[in-house]
Amino acid sequence: MHYLLLTISAFAALSLLISILNFFTIRRVRNAPSQITSRVSVLIPMRNEEFNAHALLETLLRSTGLEHVEYSVLDDGSTDKTPAILSAFSDRVKILTGGPLPDGWLGKPHACHLLSQAATGEYLVFLDADLRVKPDAIASSISLMDCLGWDFLSPYPAEHGKSFLMHLVQPLLQWSWLSSVPLRLAESGRRNSMVIANGQFFIVKRAAYDAVSGHTSVKNEILEDLSLARRLTSAGFKGGVAEASAVAECTMYESDADLIAGYTKSLWKAFGGPVGTMATLLLLTLTQVLPFLLILAGVWAALIPFFLVASTHLLAAIRVRTHPGNALLHPFAGLALMALIMESYRRKSRGQLQWRGRRVL
Repeated sequence: MHYLLLTISAFAALSLLISILNFFTIRRVRNAPSQITSRVSVLIPMRNEEFNAHALLETLLRSTGLEHVEYSVLDDGSTDKTPAILSAFSDRVKILTGGPLPDGWLGKPHACHLLSQAATGEYLVFLDADLRVKPDAIASSISLMDCLGWDFLSPYPAEHGKSFLMHLVQPLLQWSWLSSVPLRLAESGRRNSMVIANGQFFIVKRAAYDAVSGHTSVKNEILEDLSLARRLTSAGFKGGVAEASAVAECTMYESDADLIAGYTKSLWKAFGGPVGTMATLLLLTLTQVLPFLLILAGVWAALIPFFLVASTHLLAAIRVRTHPGNALLHPFAGLALMALIMESYRRKSRGQLQWRGRRVL
């Protein structure tokens, strides 16, 4: 037991060290006026987004600092009120209509590909429909990207939830990389496995995008955002992630059922295969769950790794503007994530992976 606690504490201490380093060094998008003179194309794929379409476009059309900007939305076969909502914006937004998926393509990569084909900008800004942005969000993000001399940037929004399960799980999106990936080292591009990206808000220079064949190169990738960023890095282009909670926020799911469907569609692929998944489950068990169980059993030495791990969640919560109190609930968040991973594999094995009424595989 003594050696087990030492091992867990060592992992937790290393994670805390990385968290502290990232807390102070992560790139941040400031909510400040910027002026972008280059042409910018803002591209939004939508499928059954009646709860998001109006709110996103209303916030987007208040964007400032973009001298030459075009907004394009692709309605990807929506069967709800999305088309009717989009028609009200047709005088200010270019509305495209998707068709049947070609063989070998998944839905979102294909929608993004069609949007990029119709875009004329030097910068392509891909947004998800559940994003909400402040007026300076896009200009400030491009300004940071130019200041760093990068070819792509993934500004990470604040993640919100509407239920207890969402409040447990959503903060793990940022915590997972803030506590495990030294971001300044990842920016060097030397380790492709360290690349972080989020398709909710992704900006890429057109020249770099075309050089790697854009979304065509990731047409069958369920994690197309991460795959595209890694292809850009492999091709020698520079980029990375930035903390953007000051300018963008996202409520990904309307219900717990949506959350479960959203996570299970991709978690089976998130860790590089079965071996990586087993390693992740073991690590989550040892660092997130076991110390709590040992404390309940009266092993008070387990308080050390428990609070070391809680500190990583606290730092992430402060940096990305989620509720700090969730840090003490990390054992339950870990259990929820483990359950979602196993459910993802179960659904995949039964051919039940779906999103927005469309089979994923």
